[in-house]
Amino acid sequence: MATTNDLKNGIVLNIDGQLWTVTSFQHVKPGKGSAFVRTTLKNVLSGKVVDKTFNAGVKVETANVDRSEMTYLYNDGVDYVFMEPDTYEQISVSPETVGNVAGYMLENSTVTLARHEGEPLYVELPASVELRIAHTDPGVQGDRSTGGSKPAELETGATVQVPLFIESGEKIKVDPRDGRYLGRVK
Repeated sequence: MATTNDLKNGIVLNIDGQLWTVTSFQHVKPGKGSAFVRTTLKNVLSGKVVDKTFNAGVKVETANVDRSEMTYLYNDGVDYVFMEPDTYEQISVSPETVGNVAGYMLENSTVTLARHEGEPLYVELPASVELRIAHTDPGVQGDRSTGGSKPAELETGATVQVPLFIESGEKIKVDPRDGRYLGRVK
């Protein structure tokens, strides 16, 4: 348990049996009335964002979320298998828990796995990942109807939009949160 005075960005709260991460908060002391805390919360599992207001000094239940570095090993056809690098313990995680980041994970890459009471919540990748382009059509000079970009399939199977000058076989940086092209890797 903590009070609203202890709130900070990144803390995970247990509200009505659901886990919410505090993404922003603001202590407000109006001229009349009592102080309160205005927060923006993001649901850990669904990603839904809501605004919630707490009275100042109210107790809120915090949740203990363990984030640990894991190595992604492989997809066994159903689940994704991760390994703890220190103990070599393997854990299977469902595709629903892994989510969209599955399209940007290479085997033997390091990821962050968040768990609550031993149950996997979500998988986080670094802010940018380097992946090779498996296939993309050649860019035709003068083809600007698509805003100067074209689809490219990555070695993981995901598809991203890249500039026309990018060719098959090149390595690029991609933001795994939204699949944005960030640049070439030299």
